[in-house]
Amino acid sequence: MMYSIVLKKSAQKELSKLPTTIVKKIAAVIDDLASNPRPVGAKKLEAQKNELWRVRTGDYRIVYSIEDVVKVVEIQKIGHRKDIYK
Repeated sequence: MMYSIVLKKSAQKELSKLPTTIVKKIAAVIDDLASNPRPVGAKKLEAQKNELWRVRTGDYRIVYSIEDVVKVVEIQKIGHRKDIYK
């Protein structure tokens, strides 16, 4: 069952500021989340009030939430590993 991918407006803005080569890598990972929202290497973030997951792409992180009932993956944040958790 495929999940729908939804990018928050803030995540779209963060993605538009990144170099094209990195955007291509991140886009490939986001596309893979549609078929498997919990891939190998994905981690559940513990210090969050809502259930957020993160997946790594080189030095960049994609933080997202999963709604299993309606089959939606919502991308919350995209950014460099030094800035993403602030």
